[in-house]
Amino acid sequence: MATRSPAPAQTGTIPQHDAERLTEGGREARIVLKGTVYCLRITRVGKLILTK
Repeated sequence: MATRSPAPAQTGTIPQHDAERLTEGGREARIVLKGTVYCLRITRVGKLILTK
């Protein structure tokens, strides 16, 4: 019987990034995943929106 290792959330190894640092003090940042560009936007009320 194979044993399973704990999920990353349980080990504390999930990377954490500050959204304001990603946007370099602005409101938007571009994030690329496998050649697809996404837009991370900080709204006026401080929420995050990620769109293609």
